[in-house]
Amino acid sequence: MRSHLLNDTTAEQYRRTATAAVERVAAQLASTTRPFTGISPQELSPALAAVDLDRPLGSSGAALDELETLYLRDAVYFHHPRYLAHLNCPVVIPAVTAEAVLSAVNSSLDTWDQSAGGTLIEQRLVDWTAGRIGYGPAADGVFTSGGSQSNLQALLLAREEAKAQDPSVLRVFTSECSHFSVQKSAKLLGLPPEAVVPIPCDREKRMRTVVLARELERCRAEGAVPMAVVATAGTTDFGSIDPLPEIAALCAQYGTWLHVDAAYGCGLLVSRRRARLDGIEHADSVTVDYHKSFFQPVSSSALVVRDGATLRHATYHADYLNPRSAAEARIPNQVDKSLQTTRRFDALKLWMTLRVMGADGVGQLFDEVVDLAEEGWKLLVADPRFDVAVEPQLSTLVFRFVPSDITGPALIDRANQYARKALFASGEAVVAGTTVNGRAYLKFTLLNPETTVDDIAAVLELLADHAGQYLGETLVHAS
Repeated sequence: MRSHLLNDTTAEQYRRTATAAVERVAAQLASTTRPFTGISPQELSPALAAVDLDRPLGSSGAALDELETLYLRDAVYFHHPRYLAHLNCPVVIPAVTAEAVLSAVNSSLDTWDQSAGGTLIEQRLVDWTAGRIGYGPAADGVFTSGGSQSNLQALLLAREEAKAQDPSVLRVFTSECSHFSVQKSAKLLGLPPEAVVPIPCDREKRMRTVVLARELERCRAEGAVPMAVVATAGTTDFGSIDPLPEIAALCAQYGTWLHVDAAYGCGLLVSRRRARLDGIEHADSVTVDYHKSFFQPVSSSALVVRDGATLRHATYHADYLNPRSAAEARIPNQVDKSLQTTRRFDALKLWMTLRVMGADGVGQLFDEVVDLAEEGWKLLVADPRFDVAVEPQLSTLVFRFVPSDITGPALIDRANQYARKALFASGEAVVAGTTVNGRAYLKFTLLNPETTVDDIAAVLELLADHAGQYLGETLVHAS
């Protein structure tokens, strides 16, 4: 069994095996004609259940053959131009190259004696991101598993900075369109259910600052503590960006921690549309998900803070890992800043991307999908069969098929839901769904620069056909 360990004596075996795996995936990518095969859980589950994990196949070739049937053949492929569903991006080759390097070396980014240069690369990328945000030299941060973890850590720092003896008096204000991780984080931090105060949004799905001001004042009048405001720069459903300058001013007035969840909108940091993030430099903390709008493989995310000293709230010392003597000797590490201990060298993916493509190259890709969303919005607005929820600020389109001869909103809801499911089952395209004012809507999340306006038009026709078929059959049966 030692022959399977990666070391100096098995390096050639590693090269052959990894090459075979890359060739297998490359062949699959080259032959993929649609984003999904349409297979159902009921169809695929028996094949997985039949695998005896206690009886190995004995060779990587055989395991790859099996994997092709169990996974590769039916995977959902985000690189396909008609995958339009969630915040999943196609990935750039320099980042995938880095994945091969970091997986093989297997550095752990908690301490210097487990990562050496990896520590410095991550720190350098945090500094680079902080500079793009507009922070000064006191800024710091750490890579995380994703936006949910970044938001959790940001609210942990906000809770500790609030210095409240009684957690029941703490309040977190966020828009009704913000990510569910805000509520989940509050629960994990021991805050009461009423701690998260949802602020209604305007027609563009942005936080209404007039209401925020009123709620902050009421909070103070009731003797509660406004622990944090979570503004969103790119909501999951609509891609909307809260009015950051106005929110920052209110947070300064009330002495409240401002966290900006820019998990989606962080691509604007390298975009020609950077002005849409104006005000983010006033935030106390920012979430960035490079695996959304920087075209990185999952996972690649970070929490960046304006004052690195606040990261001390996540610091714990262990004699076997990061003793105080190491800190006194100024040996750098990232575990003092992180909620995680063992952690992958995910920063290498972004490093390789920037060193090969440059920030402008990444920004150009993100600008292309934002441009595409604007063209898609014009297409939808001009088509009387569709109702569009909001003009996009990033690359999300939310719309609803509404035929002129059908008046029942519940029936139209079911038609839209059916169209999405039928399209998914066909494998021809993948789209998402959501609700707007209690009604069922469809959603395109455009993160593939290879997607064209023609792709959007074709998928809209497919959705209209499926919805129309459902309505026709339903009305026939009703009569």
